[in-house]
Amino acid sequence: MKDSENSALLRATPVLKTGDYQRARTFYTDVLGFRLVEEGGDPPRFGIFEKDKATIFVDGWHGAPKPSDGGWVAYFHTKDVDALHLSFATVGTPITRALEDTSYGMREFEITDPDGNILCFGADSGASAEG
Repeated sequence: MKDSENSALLRATPVLKTGDYQRARTFYTDVLGFRLVEEGGDPPRFGIFEKDKATIFVDGWHGAPKPSDGGWVAYFHTKDVDALHLSFATVGTPITRALEDTSYGMREFEITDPDGNILCFGADSGASAEG
């Protein structure tokens, strides 16, 4: 496929499934600090949320997510992962994998939402054992 300016990808938005939209809405706004941008449905079952430059969709129309296989549903890159980790920990956000340096050159931690969606937050650590 020929690469061109007109066909360049501009961004990607993860779509996180939920079995309880109101619970997920509260988690993403009150616990993680996302801002609700827009909702759909009556009662609402879909929302668009933003935090800084990150956008996520939360989908309650298509049912609860399948049980996690341990993989991430979203990865959020940040400039200062230590500061973000501290800000979440300070308000009691449940962190399900502690902040650590990885063998692939990232410093990251994980949060699991009430539906089992695993979110990873990370920054380049500048060191990689894999080269």
